[in-house]
Amino acid sequence: MRAAIIIGTELDVVERPTPNPGPKDVVVAVRAAGINAADLLQRQGFYPAPAGWPADIPGIEMAGVVSDVGSEVHLPLLGRRVCAIVGGGGHATHCVVPSEHLIYVPDNVSWPEAGGFAETFTTAHDALVTQGRLQADERVLISGANGGVGTAAIQIAHAIGSHVIAVTRTSEHHEQLRSLGADETVTLDEVTSLAPVNVVLELVGAAHLSRAQEVLAPRARIVVIGVGGGNTVSLDLLRVMSLRASLTGSTLRARSREEKTEVIQRVNEWLVPRWADGELQVPLAKTFDLDDINDGYEYFSSPGKLGKVVVLNDQ
Repeated sequence: MRAAIIIGTELDVVERPTPNPGPKDVVVAVRAAGINAADLLQRQGFYPAPAGWPADIPGIEMAGVVSDVGSEVHLPLLGRRVCAIVGGGGHATHCVVPSEHLIYVPDNVSWPEAGGFAETFTTAHDALVTQGRLQADERVLISGANGGVGTAAIQIAHAIGSHVIAVTRTSEHHEQLRSLGADETVTLDEVTSLAPVNVVLELVGAAHLSRAQEVLAPRARIVVIGVGGGNTVSLDLLRVMSLRASLTGSTLRARSREEKTEVIQRVNEWLVPRWADGELQVPLAKTFDLDDINDGYEYFSSPGKLGKVVVLNDQ
């Protein structure tokens, strides 16, 4: 296989032996793989892969066709179009995936879109529904709404029937975010003027949460899954107490195989049918060939884009 390996703080595409699946795993011939913030951190040496995953091949999500199965995999998976979140190794032409972590890609979905689905929609659904307990008719505030998880969260919250407020650094993408299901779009400076919200999906960190805490409704839930805008914030604890508000944080990468299986089951049951029907979509900012992956990482690092950056393999 060909894989993008970390050498220093850059990536080099080299030949590596094609992996073999474990007894309950499959090998996916990768057609597309999203770039995420975790990949940049791993390349810089700050976010190592969990034990058992490739230490020098980044990529925490990918999509492709099952090309090999383990001895204890009895489902008819060979040739299936799938995508998945993985602990690493997605930025290659082949990747090992636990068979119970596969998300089934509808036939009408393109490979670039499939490559950017798994991490963003799984993360957003887990944070909003499982951690945040978002309900229909509640008001949800989504920071960093123009990113991959943000655009996924808008669509999921809209499908639930919630009132969706999308927050961005500038107003550049507000029209596109409204087309995805946002009921209101505001910039960071406008957050404190909002009516109270029931759920805050925090994708930015301190820069946004310092403002969002001023517009919490009684029993509001804050779910922190991103801290690019700072990881230290002053909270008004008296306000938290009086509102009976709660704050939690969440990551997917370090969870156990069993915990991830439960998350993926919910994705296949709730999200995939809506994806197949066209209710959910993956906005694409730009795609890059595997050989140009360093350019893809550089583009991902730049501000002002909307949607996913995806690496493509020409199989």
